Amino acid sequence: MFTSKMAAECQRVDRSSHSMDKSITLPADEIFRNLENAKRFAIDIGGSLTKLAYYSTVQHKVAKVRSFDHTAKETEGEPLYEISMQEEVTARLHFIKFENAYIETCLDFIKDHLVNTETKVIKATGGGAHKFKDLIEKKLKLRVDKEDEMTCLIKGCNFVLRNIPHEAFVYVKHADSEFRFQNTHPDIFPYLLINIGSGVSIVKVESEDKFERVGGSSIGGGTFWGLGALLTKTKRFDELLQLASKGQHTSVDMLVKDIYGGSYGSLGLTGDLIASSFGKSATADNEFSKEDMAKSLLHMISNDIGQLACLYARLHNLTRVYFGGFFIRGHPVTMHTITYSINFFTKGEVQALFLRHEGYLGTIGAFLKGAEEDTPPMLPHSLGTTALSHPRFDPNQYSWGENYAGSSGLMSVSPDLNPMQRTRSGTFPFDMLEMDRLERQLVNLPLLQDPSSYIPDTVDLSEDALAREYWLYCFEEALDGVVKRAVASQPDLPEAAERAEKFRHKYRHKLQTLRQQPFAYGSLTVRSLLDTREHCLNEFNFPDPYSKIKQRENDIALKYFQKAIKSLEELSWEQRQFALVRGLLAGNVFDWGAKAVSDVLESDPEFGFEQAKRQLEERPWLVDAYDQWLERLKGPPHKCALFFVDNSGIDIILGVFPFIRELLCRGTEVVLASNSSPALNDVTNSELQILTQRIAAMDLVIQSAVKEDRLTLVQSGSSSPCLDLSRLDKELAGVVRERHTDLVVIEGMGRAIHTNYYAMLSCESLKMAVIKNSWLADRLGGKLFSVVFKYEVPPSHKTTTQDHVPGTPS
Repeated sequence: MFTSKMAAECQRVDRSSHSMDKSITLPADEIFRNLENAKRFAIDIGGSLTKLAYYSTVQHKVAKVRSFDHTAKETEGEPLYEISMQEEVTARLHFIKFENAYIETCLDFIKDHLVNTETKVIKATGGGAHKFKDLIEKKLKLRVDKEDEMTCLIKGCNFVLRNIPHEAFVYVKHADSEFRFQNTHPDIFPYLLINIGSGVSIVKVESEDKFERVGGSSIGGGTFWGLGALLTKTKRFDELLQLASKGQHTSVDMLVKDIYGGSYGSLGLTGDLIASSFGKSATADNEFSKEDMAKSLLHMISNDIGQLACLYARLHNLTRVYFGGFFIRGHPVTMHTITYSINFFTKGEVQALFLRHEGYLGTIGAFLKGAEEDTPPMLPHSLGTTALSHPRFDPNQYSWGENYAGSSGLMSVSPDLNPMQRTRSGTFPFDMLEMDRLERQLVNLPLLQDPSSYIPDTVDLSEDALAREYWLYCFEEALDGVVKRAVASQPDLPEAAERAEKFRHKYRHKLQTLRQQPFAYGSLTVRSLLDTREHCLNEFNFPDPYSKIKQRENDIALKYFQKAIKSLEELSWEQRQFALVRGLLAGNVFDWGAKAVSDVLESDPEFGFEQAKRQLEERPWLVDAYDQWLERLKGPPHKCALFFVDNSGIDIILGVFPFIRELLCRGTEVVLASNSSPALNDVTNSELQILTQRIAAMDLVIQSAVKEDRLTLVQSGSSSPCLDLSRLDKELAGVVRERHTDLVVIEGMGRAIHTNYYAMLSCESLKMAVIKNSWLADRLGGKLFSVVFKYEVPPSHKTTTQDHVPGTPS
């Protein structure tokens, strides 16, 4: 809601910064990225900030593998497959936030760099859209089409809740981690959205297109701004909040103890509760400071809004209550006062939830409205694709993921530093969010016991300062090795070294940001650090730095497969079961993502499968449920096993395949789930297809299982060394249901230790890994190459011993 007061403020800022606008040079490589390929626009103009959205096509390199023809007699030394770098086009959504003072500069920049857009319309929302309508149409030659503000807010809110896992958070003042990010419930509806603009709108959202304004108030952000300006003579909204952050409301407010001398026990009122806002001002002779009056005013309005929110939440029986609007804007003092109010009035039954990207909700919604109405051509999967279709572009048809390489993240919310604050020296203050369209639609694993309580990551580094400092140091130390392998993966491209240095600079900058602001992209975890690195590598066209390492190790391991199977078949049944598990663990040692291992592999190229077995911890292992697993194998076979695989080479060929071969011989169907895209030396689905074909040619058990559809290969939908079971390929989820999967096997440190160690499944599960990091091993009470072998049975099945890693949180 855009008031005349806001417009006046906006005009004042525009006039005062007009000369500055013309001197600003926008960093084209940082803001308005891929603008030359922009296809569609939307804009949301508020009282002080403009939020722009556009959709673009992004061209980048992908590593493709293609099998050689092995029907003829093989040539000694001939690789199993070839690797080629191809160009691919994907879709990306860009969202940019900047101060209204810069709107003309930004429009000029867009006009000068816009090459080919598919639309003649720009969707607009927000109270300020009418003010800048003529300027936008004149500069961009696009017709401004105004959209309903509330509809856009709801659409935007639904989109971020569905696509960004750590979108919502609880604010806890003075905690080690002030931001407690929440897992998004698989079903985001229903919820209550409290939008605090000039006034307050309370909206009940029941589905994608069904929402209702159930209430509101005229006492909102405009009230705080207006009364605050009268009381303090401070005209800027952010300055008013800064005053409030330094004030003491008890100097102005009358408390319960001021009236009764202490608490009012029979009514359950503590002495520190506010009995009357500004109550002391009627009787006090002294003047009050601007800071104290601003703090009292903020408490008064926040408490009023909080109580209203609680009443409507109870009336409609809703527990998910999200707060948004310009009144919030990430300011800690505002979030704290609202949180306190909600906790007080609901006695902790309802939490105040804030959104990491709440400032973008309107422009996201406006963009989605435009996308639903337009029918541009769909993107080809690669530049070589000739068949193009022209169906409706529906963003909700796909899953989207935040591109950490191009997003600025949640900035510092220190009350002394406005997130958009800057020096007036030609720098451009902006905030960005980028989201990439994923090729696969992502859903929950159907076997999660309680999807709403599932947390993928074992440790939240935001709350563990010691672990955070170690892992940030660890990733920075590993940068030289990553750069070296990135360059080596593209020996025929002379500019690779320059791109690798740009990657180094960007990722190091991300690490420095996360050191200062660990909450920037949600909960900081080992997974998010790995994923950020992968995003930055892809940003500079290094889609698969380990491609040649994987190719070489796959070729070598295949030569030993038949010998490994023969050795296993010579053992007794019980000896073979242990040898299979030991082989699987030894194979998992070959992880180029672990420095302790990569150092060995680089210094000793002859280090192989047998040497890895000798490195393993002797039983009893750090976590050892092998005896329970062996007893289970003496029972009836499982119907179907879902196996999330890890590394290429020895791991998949000499570790995983003999293990699943035994399961197949027992009559268990097997589904192998591998990464859709490269990450470290993890095997991808396209590589696994070729490996399986080759192994099937050598082994009748695997061959018949493939032919009879008892061995199935599926994409996980992931491109990470870790595993989020709430974001898996929809096709994989379908296979799991159809096959009545009753065993899940998760292998590797990234998938079974850094993530999913505490994941509760509705079927039996095996989590296996070798600890290949000395610091982590020491923290868990073990040593380098300690073994975790965790066999779990859900409560609905027969009970079994529940193992716990020493030194990790329960």
